[in-house]
Amino acid sequence: MSDFDPLYTAAETRAAEAGHDVDVLMERAGAAAAQVGLQVFADAERWTFVCGGGANGGDGRIAARHVEAAGKQVTIVDTKAGESDLGDPHVIVDALFGTGFAGEPRPEAAALIERINGSGANVLAIDLPSGVDASTGEVATVAVTAVETVTFHGRKVGLIVSPGRLHAGTIHVADIGLTQAPTDVRSATPALLRSVPRRHEGDNKYTAGHVLVVGGSRGLTGAPSLSALAAMRADAGYVTVAAPESAMAVLEERLVEAVKRPLPDEGGVVAAGTAGIVRQLAAKASAVALGPGLGRGRGPQELVRELATTLELPMVIDADALFELEPASWPAPRVLTPHEGELARLLGRESREIAAHRIASVREAAERFACVVVLKGADTLVAAPGANLLVSALGLPSLATAGTGDVLTGVIAAFLAKGMDAQLAAVAGAAAQQRASVEAEQRTGLIASDVIEALPRALR
Repeated sequence: MSDFDPLYTAAETRAAEAGHDVDVLMERAGAAAAQVGLQVFADAERWTFVCGGGANGGDGRIAARHVEAAGKQVTIVDTKAGESDLGDPHVIVDALFGTGFAGEPRPEAAALIERINGSGANVLAIDLPSGVDASTGEVATVAVTAVETVTFHGRKVGLIVSPGRLHAGTIHVADIGLTQAPTDVRSATPALLRSVPRRHEGDNKYTAGHVLVVGGSRGLTGAPSLSALAAMRADAGYVTVAAPESAMAVLEERLVEAVKRPLPDEGGVVAAGTAGIVRQLAAKASAVALGPGLGRGRGPQELVRELATTLELPMVIDADALFELEPASWPAPRVLTPHEGELARLLGRESREIAAHRIASVREAAERFACVVVLKGADTLVAAPGANLLVSALGLPSLATAGTGDVLTGVIAAFLAKGMDAQLAAVAGAAAQQRASVEAEQRTGLIASDVIEALPRALR
């Protein structure tokens, strides 16, 4: 297994198909879609195929022929002819729009999509759900919500990146005889974690990676604790936590293995003028995690500005350290790890706009801030200026819980401390965190600490 799988845009799909007999490809695609549908919905008797006028509709008609040959009752809705009666099917096969679709569906098509979604039938999408942009995952207005999707040659970007991924259901990839080719967007596989350096004979606690976590404030001691614990479980050899004096008692109780260093305190947050102290603490560190639980105010803002722009160490900047962060000439690699709301503030947008345009947003941020930007989510996107976009989508919905962002910060910091390239460390950190959600005990109420405990198994 390779470290990354290709994710295809519409243009890359067309390039892969160039020079092949279109009719042959359609026969293969239609047969593959029918095979998957008959396997997944073996007991379904009534099938409705909604077929558009393009190649996707052709795939649907061929699939309908195979399903009918299997003894099922088949109805074909030809949208080009103006038909729209779905009947009362057990399964609706969506072959309305294909990979080349972009923008908004016309009103009549949008209404048909709404009827498909409201039918109560199981929906099988051919290639990708109609209304989803294959190249970005964007949904302009409405899109089919499928239970299963059969896609051909390789997964499309729009099947993995939200909001498109939320419409795809279970994805099946069918080989139709095309050659794999490099793509602009690539998806991490669990094999990527083999590239993370491990402690080996001859290492000491410093050469195995020394992470300095700078954060914490009164009432926000959990965040730096989680980042520190995650860095240790991600195989960092040494972790130091620098936090305001008022946070020390809690940190001493929570963190046994980490070294704690108090910072001047003003009202429960770090006081102004403490950057010099942190620089001294960073003298032996190999990476910094800046921001977990740091709080806001003059002291924290000054500390972030001075450390981010002067400290010559790889740095993860997260949480409160992202507040009012401005582009700068960084002295060493920087990794920003915003969620959609934080990225919206960085770009001067609304959160809903970031959610609707995840790829465009994270790429814009990477160029504007001239560093690696990680847009967190079920499909975590990792962009770097002038580089391929990397995606990690290996986790479970249980990761949607407080504290998992702090875990990710600690893991990425540990990987940076081991000398990994910033973008690779970021995507590997996301993959490790997501795989830990799979390795953790599967129970209701998964918490961030459960993910931390499972990190060694994910990295094994």
